[in-house]
Amino acid sequence: MKIAIVGTGYVGLVTGISLSMLGHHVICIDSDKDKVSMIKRGESPFYEPHINTCLKKVINMKLFHATQKLEEGILGSDVTIIAVGTPTVNNKIDLSAIKKVSGQIGIALAKVKKYHTVVVKSTVLPGVTEEIIKPIIEKFSNKKVGKFGICMSPEFLREGNAMKDALYPDRIIIGQIDQKSGKEFAKIYKNVLVPKIFTNLSTAEMIKYASNALFATLISYANEVSRISENTGKIDVIDVWKGVHLDKRLSPYNGKTRIKPGILNYILSGCGFGGSCLPKDIKALANFADGLGVETELIKSVININRTQPHRIILLLKQALGENLKDKKIAILGLTFKPNTDDIRESVAFPIIEELLSENAKVICHDPKAYKENVPKQLTKLSITLANTAQEAIKNADAVIIVTAWKEYVKLTPQFFKQNMKQAIIVDGRRIYDKNSFISAGVIYKGIGL
Repeated sequence: MKIAIVGTGYVGLVTGISLSMLGHHVICIDSDKDKVSMIKRGESPFYEPHINTCLKKVINMKLFHATQKLEEGILGSDVTIIAVGTPTVNNKIDLSAIKKVSGQIGIALAKVKKYHTVVVKSTVLPGVTEEIIKPIIEKFSNKKVGKFGICMSPEFLREGNAMKDALYPDRIIIGQIDQKSGKEFAKIYKNVLVPKIFTNLSTAEMIKYASNALFATLISYANEVSRISENTGKIDVIDVWKGVHLDKRLSPYNGKTRIKPGILNYILSGCGFGGSCLPKDIKALANFADGLGVETELIKSVININRTQPHRIILLLKQALGENLKDKKIAILGLTFKPNTDDIRESVAFPIIEELLSENAKVICHDPKAYKENVPKQLTKLSITLANTAQEAIKNADAVIIVTAWKEYVKLTPQFFKQNMKQAIIVDGRRIYDKNSFISAGVIYKGIGL
């Protein structure tokens, strides 16, 4: 099939490449000239493992193209996928970009004579596709649904694993305005043998929010348990989760091997969740519920726990270094919200940095991938120093805070810290190190839930 994708951000580009690898002809559309130029060269505008290799492959196969010309892309396709951003502003979802694109798609559809299916892949609250996007497209196309189709199909891509998730999905959700719409869209995945759930538009939208809210809840629950553990002075939360994870309802055991579902990664303690999805989606869901007059005590507690969790890092730091942080050199290892991405959106590194600066500490940071244009701007505003290597960051530091569990940080030894720091003091916000080996080596080790 011929598919147009509006938006070359994370979701749009990854989706476009994966559909090309399934054999479809894909044209990705973006108004940003520089982005389009990069993509045409086989270079992704963002870091994601394997994405450039896959992009160059589908370009060479002549199955993938990028353009700024929206109308041209839509006129030459059977399906148009909307994949523009829907950020949360003041706890409310910002629909300005998707409204604009919907109007542009409508204008293009006015010139399309054959049946055309529009698919919303952007994350939007229940009711948005049917009550906002559909009327806009109908208005500008001068056509009613039936002359064109509309579906909602949420994405479930994990940054750092996005290409694999896109190529090998675990399910495909097809929210449909009518059966014809869903049937036409489903043709894209006819050779993808995974469960396909056909439902209405609002249910499809809710599936995405319910999924992300669950993961956020698990993380905040794990962090609340870590707070209890820390305050006993006797409990190591890592051992707690080892014991919990072995419950056969969480990790089934067949007598020989144990299955470890991915959900266990969310039942672990750390310095909080971030990224482009969980924070904005759970806030938007809470606000949506408020509009319905539904009290969401659990969801709001999840938000609050995550908001305050970075402060736990500062408390641990002060336990090791003392209450007065003025002029202390603190090294931050990791700026991205998780490893294997360059995404710093809602990263817990920044509330930690802001609190350190408010205490007049000197902050130096390192991250293997977060050195693109948006990062220095944010860091300049915060008046902190960027190091080129982890060693440069920790040199003569009074303490180190581990924020992101990059593999290259996991490999660092107690000796590495002892040789480069004034005194080896480590606050492990992700519990990536073995506490016993570090303590026995003479490192002052503090960790979440310890």
